[in-house]
Amino acid sequence: MESVKCLIIGSGPAGYTAAIYASRANLSPVEYCGMQPGGQLTTTTEVENFPGYPEGVDGNQLMADLRQQAERFGTDVRDGEITRVDFSAPPYRAWDDSGRELQADTVIIATGASAKYLGLADEQKYMGMGVSACATCDGFFYRRKTVAVVGGGDTACEEALYLSNLAAKVYLIVRKPFLRASKVMQQRVMERENIEVLFEHNAIGLYGEQNVEGAHLVKRLGQPDEEKVDIKIDGFFLAIGHKPNTDIFRQWLDTDEVGYLVKQPGTPRTKLPGIFVAGDCADPTYRQAITAAASGCQAAIEAERFLLNSSK
Repeated sequence: MESVKCLIIGSGPAGYTAAIYASRANLSPVEYCGMQPGGQLTTTTEVENFPGYPEGVDGNQLMADLRQQAERFGTDVRDGEITRVDFSAPPYRAWDDSGRELQADTVIIATGASAKYLGLADEQKYMGMGVSACATCDGFFYRRKTVAVVGGGDTACEEALYLSNLAAKVYLIVRKPFLRASKVMQQRVMERENIEVLFEHNAIGLYGEQNVEGAHLVKRLGQPDEEKVDIKIDGFFLAIGHKPNTDIFRQWLDTDEVGYLVKQPGTPRTKLPGIFVAGDCADPTYRQAITAAASGCQAAIEAERFLLNSSK
């Protein structure tokens, strides 16, 4: 069994920033990067809205820079995954995918949230080359172009409205014959001239030489008047929700109905002393690299203060 002062579960901007602050505070943090080292930013190409990179930066490079910075200050960064925890009493216990057991005085959870996809092979084929799950992150690249957003809820409508201020035309692809979004959001979408809602359409594929050039749709799938439709687009945005990566913590910590971890208002603290959360696993609202990094900083500072007060 290995004993650590601070265990960080997850990487990405939240986990790596927590590691930087925790290691500079001499907490000797151990960080497990999880199944996707670097988090969701490793699935995008150019990141232009993270401060300090005036020319933009590749998502993988940004995460590599943050990891190198964390390691420079002494963080023990590991590429494994924490698969089980026991938060019944401190020191808290955790097991990695090799079976190693750790005991931690403090834990920072930064496991993120995974975007939901339709499950099309083309989504992976064109990932970062026209396929995105974040309009705020990637919409800038589609100025005066044509894009499609998949989804019928508030998030999809918000993404479509955001993109309509940048793109020349936005298709909103909706599986059902109606929008699930709030009445206000529905009205805004319907009133926006460059948004066209395609009701009762299912996306079944994408096409293009190197980047996305269009989408294959089916109108009224399974009905007698089923019809195949192709639309020309430059970008394909998924807005069918996110799944927070919090399953192994739900027995011990409070979550909302979707699974996002619940924080004490205005803090990164959970209901258990010494356990803190950072990043998208506790943020259903913003889901940005910079807000994740900020929350990682907060979690590490809180962990340092907790240990300081515990030793008194």
